[in-house]
Amino acid sequence: MENKENLEAARKCLTTSLETSSAIASALDESGSRLELLNQRYLSLQASLRPISTQKCSFVNIEHGINSVLCSAAALLKVLESVHQLEQSLLTDPSSDLYTYVSDTKKLEEALKLLTDSCRLAVGWLKDVFEFFQDKALTNELYLLKVRKSLRILQELQVKEEGARLDEGLLSTAFDKLELEFHRLLIANSMPLPLVSLTSPHTGQQASIAKHILPLTSSLAGKLHSIIERLNANGRLDKCQSMYVEVRGMNARRSLKTLDLSYLDIPTTELEAVQCMESYIDQWGCHLELVAKQLLEIEFRFSTIVFEKIGPEACMGCFAKIAIESGILSFIRFGRIVTERKNDPFKLLNLLSIFRVLNDLRLKFNQLFSAKACKEIRTLTEDLIKKVVNGANEIFWQLPAQVKLQRPTSPPPDGSVPRLVSFVTDYCNQLLGDAYRPHLTQVVRIHFSWRKEAYEEGIVLCQMYNAIKEVAVNLDAWSKAYEDITLSYLFMMNNHCHFCNLRGSVFGNMMGDSWLRAHEQYRDYYAALYLRNSWGKLLSMLVVQKDILSPSSASVTCQDLAKRLNAFNLAFEERYKKQSNWVISDEILRENVCKHLTKGIIPIYRAYVKNYCLSTENDAKVDKHMKYSAESLENKIRSLFQTKQRKGSSIKQADLISKIKDFSHQFRLTLAAL
Repeated sequence: MENKENLEAARKCLTTSLETSSAIASALDESGSRLELLNQRYLSLQASLRPISTQKCSFVNIEHGINSVLCSAAALLKVLESVHQLEQSLLTDPSSDLYTYVSDTKKLEEALKLLTDSCRLAVGWLKDVFEFFQDKALTNELYLLKVRKSLRILQELQVKEEGARLDEGLLSTAFDKLELEFHRLLIANSMPLPLVSLTSPHTGQQASIAKHILPLTSSLAGKLHSIIERLNANGRLDKCQSMYVEVRGMNARRSLKTLDLSYLDIPTTELEAVQCMESYIDQWGCHLELVAKQLLEIEFRFSTIVFEKIGPEACMGCFAKIAIESGILSFIRFGRIVTERKNDPFKLLNLLSIFRVLNDLRLKFNQLFSAKACKEIRTLTEDLIKKVVNGANEIFWQLPAQVKLQRPTSPPPDGSVPRLVSFVTDYCNQLLGDAYRPHLTQVVRIHFSWRKEAYEEGIVLCQMYNAIKEVAVNLDAWSKAYEDITLSYLFMMNNHCHFCNLRGSVFGNMMGDSWLRAHEQYRDYYAALYLRNSWGKLLSMLVVQKDILSPSSASVTCQDLAKRLNAFNLAFEERYKKQSNWVISDEILRENVCKHLTKGIIPIYRAYVKNYCLSTENDAKVDKHMKYSAESLENKIRSLFQTKQRKGSSIKQADLISKIKDFSHQFRLTLAAL
């Protein structure tokens, strides 16, 4: 019973709980509907408030842009004010105050650049403002018009710098004035160098160079530097360099006009026939040294100082053009023409002279023309040196062969020293002198190094010795060409005497004392042969036995004496007539030969004539048979073997060219034929 009551009570409790839950569920359903309605209203309200929020943010951004534009505009006004002030200062002449003018030009560049940059920022901000208000219906058209006008003004200011740099623009005009001032300063401080007065290396030369350089190293250098710096910063260095090359190049040409350089303009065809080439080469060497060590040295320093802040490329670029403008290539061209002349012995001397000049200027050329910009000058110079070295070696190594080629020619008909002999000895003497030997040795040494062959000391002397050996062989061949053996002896005596006379010369010292003594012995040997074979038989005609003059044989003696005297006269006249055209070139040798003849003939002749006069009482017979007195006979003998006077026949080295002009022509032809 009690359990039943408990169950009933539990059932009622559950029923009450279910009813309560049902009521709560109904209330929740009703609350969800209300919340959904509220959510829909909130979303609608949010959608309606969003444009208002966005518009507020846009207005905030536009406010910032407008503030930025206003700040830029204030700055632009100050920049424009500065630009207008600078414009007035740049209308003046730069020469009145160059440094201020250059400074104002730089300030104007900076102001215009600042103006451009500020306008660029302001235009960007103002474009955003314009685009914003253009999309809003509430914006006033008048306001849009003002914004558009402001934008146009800023855009015009933005291109002001570009316009200033155009032709006739403010900056362009300022740069033009700086260029004119640069040109004026160069002309005012450029004067021709008096090269004629600088022909010897004295201290006065250095003072002259300092005189031409000193103005540039002070105030002028600073002015030129300031102008070049501004022009270079604005891309106008090329025109500046062109003006510099024009002014300094013209000054270099004016300097060269003080020298006589007419030989540089001689056509190649005419230069080939020139006989005074060595004098032209001497002038060429002197002038080239002046150009390199004086004129171009100054231009090198000038260019280095003027463009030192730009860089070495600009310096050397201008210098190279000035060097070419000065005519340096004309000097190289002259040297090349000499190397292209036909080969002859004198060409070797010419080439050695050219090599001497180039070798002396080697260090100076390396200093002046080592830059890339000077490549043309350097290349042409190197090519000239190659032609000189190769050409000199070609001629030098052919000397013995050329002497040998002269062997078939005929010897001199008067028995004198052949031109070839005197030429070769004088030529070798020249080559071994201080003026040529060092350069000949160096040229040969260089040629060996180019051919990668070992150079041996003494090879130059050996080559000359070979040439002299060929001369000796030629002499033997020529001596055998004479039909008269007596003339052959005189010929050999003359030539050995010629070699003896080389004692004390450079060539004689090279050949040595034993060589010279051998020729002295040969000279005396052939002199003895000549005297014995030519005049020995003549003396035998005057030998008279003592018993002929005895009283018992007076008639026989007179007839015999007369006969012998007539035979002597005929023999003497025959010899005199034949040998009157013979020559003994050396004066001392000629006097000695004549002295031997007079000592050998005159005393015997005088004694013979005396005996003849004593043996006859008829003066008419004496006058008939005695054709010569002892004095007249001696005068006849002493008149023999005289050299013929020839124009240009001096044996001095200074007259070598005129002495053997005809032989040189023949030598050239044979050398060219190889």
